[in-house]
Amino acid sequence: MLRFQSFGSGSSGNCYFIGNAVSGILIDAGVGVRTIRKCLRDIGLDFDRIWGVFVTHNHADHIKSVGVLGEKYHIPVYSTRLVHEAIEKSYCVTCKLVGSRRYIEKQETVNIGDFNITSFSVSHDSIDSVGYTVEYLGKKFTFATDLGHIDETVALQIVQADYILLESNYDEQMLREGNYPIQLQNRITAPTGHLSNDQAGWFLAENYREHWKRIFLCHLSRENNFPELAYSTVSNYLESKNISVGEDVELFTLDRFLPSELFELN
Repeated sequence: MLRFQSFGSGSSGNCYFIGNAVSGILIDAGVGVRTIRKCLRDIGLDFDRIWGVFVTHNHADHIKSVGVLGEKYHIPVYSTRLVHEAIEKSYCVTCKLVGSRRYIEKQETVNIGDFNITSFSVSHDSIDSVGYTVEYLGKKFTFATDLGHIDETVALQIVQADYILLESNYDEQMLREGNYPIQLQNRITAPTGHLSNDQAGWFLAENYREHWKRIFLCHLSRENNFPELAYSTVSNYLESKNISVGEDVELFTLDRFLPSELFELN
């Protein structure tokens, strides 16, 4: 059975586990190594059962722990050549990657046991950002976070997935009326910024597929969003298209700091 858990989702740190009862991979490693290890041990695993860390981009909240995981615990760290070059220069990665570095190409599929991991391009103000689709025994789980808009490449991955992790970063009114300076607001709302609750909800409602099983809303802003608002906004878009949340598809929000429950995905 496919298993998924978020170890943290937001600008303070992002890390997701996807695997089965005996092994798996991590998507990003932007939370502390001790937290990652505790979360793994709580579900009966440890670092020796993690086959790789797949990095989406080089921002600190996604890569903080990749150096230690790669070099101390010998977990391969996968990303594009440009992202690896940016990781090498990053102030937050003090343990530099050497032997654990693995290069991938966009649209390339990496095969690890029963897991097939395909990267795809996303639009964000970082170097060579990607999302990932993980296929396991015929089921697809797509990770699309830190993106300013959903283009055709991302849309294709999402509509083909059975399980979706999608950014729902901010509420548009909260951002406009909040304390962020206009330059930061413009960065967030740009096509290379972050996805709002409305953008996520509109896309999901307009492109709903009956094979979707669970949708996880991630990377919620602490200042410009809150879980109940993200959930209700996206849920309202779905319900407006007669898509019943809880019956036709399940919807969840992921906490910024706390691990989620462990989801077993049939």
